[in-house]
Parts: sequence; structure tokens; C-alpha cells
Amino acid sequence: MPQRSRRRTSARPAGAFLVLLCIVFSFVLAGCPCAGTVVNANPQLRWWLFSNFGASRICPEMLKLGVPLKLDSSSPAIGRFFPMTCAYSVDDAAQTVAVNFTGTGYGYMMPAKRVGFSCSAAIELRPDFQIHDDDIYVFGRMNRMLSQPDFRMGYIENPAFNVASNIPPFGTIANFFGNQVVASEITRGFTVVHNEDKGNEFTLGILLPPAKPFKAFNLADDQRYTFANEMVDVHGNSRDYLGPFEVSGGQSFFLTMSVQGQAVDVMIVDKRVGDAWREAYQLGQQLGPAPGPVVGGAPLYPGPAQTKQFNLPPGLYYVVIDNTQYAGLINPAIMPLNPLSDPVARVSYVAQVGD
Repeated sequence: MPQRSRRRTSARPAGAFLVLLCIVFSFVLAGCPCAGTVVNANPQLRWWLFSNFGASRICPEMLKLGVPLKLDSSSPAIGRFFPMTCAYSVDDAAQTVAVNFTGTGYGYMMPAKRVGFSCSAAIELRPDFQIHDDDIYVFGRMNRMLSQPDFRMGYIENPAFNVASNIPPFGTIANFFGNQVVASEITRGFTVVHNEDKGNEFTLGILLPPAKPFKAFNLADDQRYTFANEMVDVHGNSRDYLGPFEVSGGQSFFLTMSVQGQAVDVMIVDKRVGDAWREAYQLGQQLGPAPGPVVGGAPLYPGPAQTKQFNLPPGLYYVVIDNTQYAGLINPAIMPLNPLSDPVARVSYVAQVGD
């Protein structure tokens, strides 16, 4: 079977996860001059547009952002995965795209608590899209697994547990993250709803127009560009590293946030500082403050949602949600040796750029 390959590899410090493929194809057709009805009715034209103008964006987009790990599309994130390397090849005859990637990440589950891991995989996707009003629905249907995920556990916070420890009803820790989270999410495929003005929404599974993915906040009338709109659970003695988000010249960065449960610190750091901070967190090094300047943020207390504007120099930035005693202004009462002590914070947030 003839195959045309266009390969691109790239390396960035830190980790990734399979769901990250949800944003892989989202910038493929912005500004496409073709009428939606013509494109939707012609699968050969859709494949030609994707293979010639969209496939080359797979790895650059995959390497941009960390991806939340969830048990289902409407659940809070339980961890995050970040990409390190990516390569792809296009098969015109089969109309599929093979993607190889590696990365690292972190997650949280009781009673093991915080864990760090690495993962690599090779999968074959059958991409497609539909145009609906001002939205482009991009689908990544799983075609086959080219190689089983190589999932490796690293740091486990609770010393009473190891990789082989059994956690009912999921089996071992490695089985839970490797099979329950990673493999199951790969095989579900994904849908990205791309809007050139409002940004991207994504969900696992195939979602047909005009349905929309779950969102933490309703932003139907908002004109800012949205990077993420989700819920996360940040457990006691833990953090979540959101992003990194790109701020261009002439733009402000906006965060809309609310929290239920434990008050937390919200800190903004540039990508260089955030990468080093996150890597230490994943490897289980001693918790501490940011290894560089904190350029924005504030404590977040339970109550109505708050929107804050940050005027930042152009660049890439992490938003770090901290539920520890080692950074920020809030010192939550955490007893790490007590398995019943878990002052969890459920944070809903929207990250945007705009005027």
C-alpha cells in the first residue's frame, strides 16, 4: 500500500498525555474558503484539505499544552500529561495518520496520593471534520493501536504503596493509570469544536453537531479567545500546572475562577520556571516555592467566581494551583501521614486572552 510520510520530531522539557490529541487538529481549517455544505458532502475533499493543510500541525499543536486526565468528560481532572516528543506520518491510500509520541505527567488517587509517570504510544487515527455555522467539528476516530502504550510509573507519594499495589476496584496503580485512563481514553477518539474567534472546545468520544462539550462556565457571549474551560480537583499537599498558555503582544491574560472546599493559591510563572517546577513535582522532589519569579496571581477563596486581568509580557505562562504549605500565602492544614486527611479544592476555571 503506497504511503507518504512527512515526519517531524520535536523535544520540549517535561511530559504529555494521550488526550492531548484532542487539540491536535483544531487549527486545521480556520479561514477555509470552501462553503460548508460542499466540504461536508465531499469526503475526498475533506481528506485532501486535512492531509495537505492540517497534518503538518499535529506535532506542533500536540507539544503546546498539557492535557487533563479524567475518568469521563464531565469529571474533574485528576492529573495532567505533557508532551516531550512527537512524530507523524500520513497514509493517503488508507486516509489515516499515524502518531508516535512520548511524555510524562502526574496524577492523584487515594490512597497512593500523588504519582508521577511516563508514557509512549503509537496510534493510527482516521481524522475527519464537519463545518457547522461558525464552528468546525474535528473528529479523531481511533483506527488501530500501532503499539500498546509503554506506561511506566515513577514517583508514588504514599510509601506504603508501590507499582504493584492493588487499589480496588482498579487493580494495580499502574493498571489504573495505564489501562483505565490512558488506553481507554485513546480508544474513545475525540471531538474538537474549533471557533476562530472563541477558541477550542474538546471532549473524548465523537460529538456530532450541534452538540457541544461540557464546560465549567457558560461563555456563550464572550469574545475572548479561550484556551481552557474545565474543573480540576487539587488534593491536599498537591498542585496542578495549567497550560502553558501563550500571551501575544497587545493582549491581556484573563482568569475566571471559583473554588469549592479548600482555599488555594493561584500563581502565574513563565514557562522556563514552570517547567522546572513541574518536573521536580513529577519526580517527587521536596515540595517548595517556585524556582523563579512569580509574575501574577492571588489567593482563591470559596465564593462567587472571580475574573482577574493580568498584563503580562509576550510569552508562555503556567497557572499553578497550589494546595500546599510550601508556596503562596495560604497554609492549609495538611496531615500527610493521615490517609483520611485530604483538604481537596475543586477549582473551576477559564483561561483566556483578549483586549
